[in-house]
Amino acid sequence: MDAGPWTALGSLGFFIGAWVVMMGAMMFPSVAPTVALYARMAGQRRPAAPLAFAGGYLVTWAAGGLLVFGVALAGSRVAGGVLEWGRAGRWLAGGTLLVAAVYELAPFKDACLGKCRSPLGFLLSSWRDGTAGALRMGAAHGAWCVGCCWALMGSLFALGIMNVGWMAFVAGLIAAEKIVPWRRVAIWGTAGVLLVLGVLMLADPSAIPGLTIPTGMGMGM
Repeated sequence: MDAGPWTALGSLGFFIGAWVVMMGAMMFPSVAPTVALYARMAGQRRPAAPLAFAGGYLVTWAAGGLLVFGVALAGSRVAGGVLEWGRAGRWLAGGTLLVAAVYELAPFKDACLGKCRSPLGFLLSSWRDGTAGALRMGAAHGAWCVGCCWALMGSLFALGIMNVGWMAFVAGLIAAEKIVPWRRVAIWGTAGVLLVLGVLMLADPSAIPGLTIPTGMGMGM
């Protein structure tokens, strides 16, 4: 299924289903400490609350997926063949990786990452009672996570959204930023990796390990 950068997204139903499953696989390892802490704070009186929290988190990412699908659909219809790999597709992929590298050092990224790295602070400042409150809290936490990770997810599209190896690599970067004690090291390290990948994408894509070089059109639907 991997066609390299700008792999075709398929139908809306297929993409959203695959997107939600992928978000669960990629994001839950790094959000698990927050869900576990929430479960302990909610107590045994609300056993369904942690599920509602996780569900709200996925709802926010699903909304982000709908936005991605809409942008890709509009781009393929407006730009057409301009986005083929042999034309602008390669340069767009490289530019996406470079933008992701720059965003790693942006103040807004740092603010969002701070929320993600402080589960207790987030829960105390955003607490809502009941299952509906858990759903709202999960959605709010997901929004901070989207703000933190949208550029990294964009880099995954630029490397191949259906490439399991790159999916695991980006998930590892996300988990490292949210979990490892050395916050600045993780951020600067991720920025450096994205910078190198962006330069290689522009200069010599074949030098990127595991990258599938597209043979067809880019951003197909």
